[in-house]
Amino acid sequence: MRVQEMLTYLAAALPGVASPAARLLALQCALRADVFARVRLPAGLLRGMRLRGRREVWEELADSGWLVMPDLKPACLDVRLLDAAILDQVPGRGERGRAAHWALRPTPLLLSPAAPPALRLTALVLAANTSGQVHHSIDMDVLARLCGHSPHQTAELLDRLTSTRVLAAWHHYRDTDEVLWQLPTECTSTPADVRPRQHGVSRP
Repeated sequence: MRVQEMLTYLAAALPGVASPAARLLALQCALRADVFARVRLPAGLLRGMRLRGRREVWEELADSGWLVMPDLKPACLDVRLLDAAILDQVPGRGERGRAAHWALRPTPLLLSPAAPPALRLTALVLAANTSGQVHHSIDMDVLARLCGHSPHQTAELLDRLTSTRVLAAWHHYRDTDEVLWQLPTECTSTPADVRPRQHGVSRP
């Protein structure tokens, strides 16, 4: 999954305090960049991501030295990225373009663009790591790093995805640090090893 590779790159390239909105915007820029590390972002794309006119998100990425602050007035933004390593992550502009489109609607974990960026980013990371198996897993520390949150914050976001039925269930095994999750469409009954979590429940 090319999105998974780019998310891993961004987790290392961006500051740990980078906001979920900045990470989602950086992902689209990175996947849509041409061979000169430049990208054009139409206004419709940014409106669909609920990022049109969000100057503070652009300033966050510019302050980190990852891109040059663009002129936000034109309908189509021209952006210059400053990290040449971007192009080494996912070769082939066509493949990166398809990954960029998928990242906007990451099946099978679809959320409304109106959902908070933190929730959309968490769903995207899970979708990029969802396999063809019934049970899907990732280490909590990897999941938290890709989402830019602490493990505790990440657990709260997983709870929210479960309460909104985007996930059927999830479980964190502290002895292995493994997080398992299950999608609502995968079964009608929840196995004992992937139990639903709720806010306020202590995690063994």
